[in-house]
Amino acid sequence: MIAGRNAVLEALQANVPATALYVAYRTNTDDRIRAAVRLAADAGLAVLESGRGDLDRLTQGAVHQGLALRVRPYQYAHPDDLIALAADAGQPPLIMALDGVTDPRNLGAIVRSTAAFGGHGVLIPGRRSAGVTAGAWKASAGTLARLPVAQAPNLARALAAYQQGGLFVVGLTADGGTDIHDLEIAESPLVLVVGSEGRGLSRIVAERCDLLARIPIGAAESLNASVAAGIALHEVARRRGATAPRSGQVG
Repeated sequence: MIAGRNAVLEALQANVPATALYVAYRTNTDDRIRAAVRLAADAGLAVLESGRGDLDRLTQGAVHQGLALRVRPYQYAHPDDLIALAADAGQPPLIMALDGVTDPRNLGAIVRSTAAFGGHGVLIPGRRSAGVTAGAWKASAGTLARLPVAQAPNLARALAAYQQGGLFVVGLTADGGTDIHDLEIAESPLVLVVGSEGRGLSRIVAERCDLLARIPIGAAESLNASVAAGIALHEVARRRGATAPRSGQVG
């Protein structure tokens, strides 16, 4: 289930395979709901009125704003697909990899930042990681409809395969030896790796990285995974002299 007005509307606009649109009884209608109903009807989807309690249950407690979309199970990309996407765009690959990030909202936010700063996709492991759920769709504000998430059975092996293909792997960690602002390989084919919300990078993934980079912050402060990813992606985009693929708003 995709929940939330922006996420549902962007999914319908991107023709994400769906089966039904749910609209809450007596919800405050706005342009997004009217557009979603119109797109769903044009696509031949069932448009169903539902009680808010039913929507809460269907979306597993996500903030649905009176609108939800039932879609077919998410089809994860292959790690190689992200390289192919960069090649098709004529750009050096920029991939965000997640090592044990278990909060779907962080996954969605990272997908959104990756798209905003010109990345080509997000890589997650098949186990002990957040997947593409309603919460991730909501946090991505629909960006999951246009930016692929790839899944690998073993993250360290997938990173090794990327290295064999000519990509540099940079892990983000508080005790990294390189300041993210001094990342000289930012213009090269690149994988950025962010660790879990609690313990950071796992030992095996940290050892696989070509270098470890830090984000300079106050000694008593810490950053969650999505914030750290956004800062690192912004810095890489700045050093590449790139701008976001399309203009957007902060929020």
